[in-house]
Amino acid sequence: MAERHVLGISGGKDSAALAVFVRHHHPEIDVEYFFTDTGKELPEVYEFLGRLEGFLGKPILRLNPQRDFDFWLREYNHFLPSAQTRWCTRQLKLAPFEQWVRPMLAAGDTVVSYVAIRADEDYREGYTSKHKNLKVRLPFRESGIDKRCVMDILESSGVGIPKYYDWRSRSGCTFCFFQQKIEWVRLREQHPEAYEDAKTYEKNALEHGSPFTWTKGESLDELAKPERVQQIVEDFERRKQRELNRKPINPLRPIENIVDIDDLFGEDEGGGACVVCHK
Repeated sequence: MAERHVLGISGGKDSAALAVFVRHHHPEIDVEYFFTDTGKELPEVYEFLGRLEGFLGKPILRLNPQRDFDFWLREYNHFLPSAQTRWCTRQLKLAPFEQWVRPMLAAGDTVVSYVAIRADEDYREGYTSKHKNLKVRLPFRESGIDKRCVMDILESSGVGIPKYYDWRSRSGCTFCFFQQKIEWVRLREQHPEAYEDAKTYEKNALEHGSPFTWTKGESLDELAKPERVQQIVEDFERRKQRELNRKPINPLRPIENIVDIDDLFGEDEGGGACVVCHK
C-alpha cells in the first residue's frame, strides 16, 4: 500500500502557484499533477499548462470525462448549468477525478490531494473527501499564503500568469456562467467563435424551456448590441477607476498596482466561482 500525492491544475493562477510552492518546499514528494479537460477551455489555458509543465519538469496528466458537455446538456434536458445547478462542475470536473483515484483507493493506497485555497479565502471550502484514505490538504491556508503571495510565487518562479488574465478573471470553460458581463464582452472580442458557440447553446436551451441565460438578466444576443457593449465597458471603467483611486500606489511592488477584475463585480452581477474550475 502506497501513499500517492495528487494536485489538480485548473489553468488558473492559484493552482499553478500551489504546484510551484509544493515543488519548492517539498521536493522529496513525488506529486502527480492532473488537469480535468472539459473540451471547452480557452486556448490560453493549454498554452499556460505547457509553460507550467516546463517549470515542473514533468507532464500534467489530462483527465477527460467519459461523456462530454453536449452529452450532459442533453441529460439535463438542455438546461444550462448555473450557480444554482452546477452540473458542469459535478460531471466534467469532479467525476473524472473520482474515477481516476478510485483504483488507488481500492488498492488500499492513501491519496493526499492538495487544493489551492488561500489563507485569505476563509469563505471557500475545498473538495470534501468521501473516503477515509483520501486526505485533503490546503497548504496555502496552512502557511498563510494570500493572493499577493500567490502573485509573488508565480512572478519569482518565472512561470508568470496565464495570458487570459489580461482580459478575464478566471479559467474554466469559455462560457462559464460566473463570468462578469465585461468578460463576455471581451470573450466576444478575443474569441468570437467561442462567443457564437455560447450563443448557440443558449438559444437551444431557451427553446427547450431553460430558465437560465449564461449571464444574469439578458441573453448574449442582447449583450452584444453596440449600445449595450458601450454601457458595460463604461460601467466597468468607472468601477476600475474607483478601485485604482482607493488603492495606495506602491512603486516597489508594481504587481500590487494592478486592479483584479475579480474584485470589480457590478451591481447586477454576483460573485462566486467553482473552486475546482478556476483555482
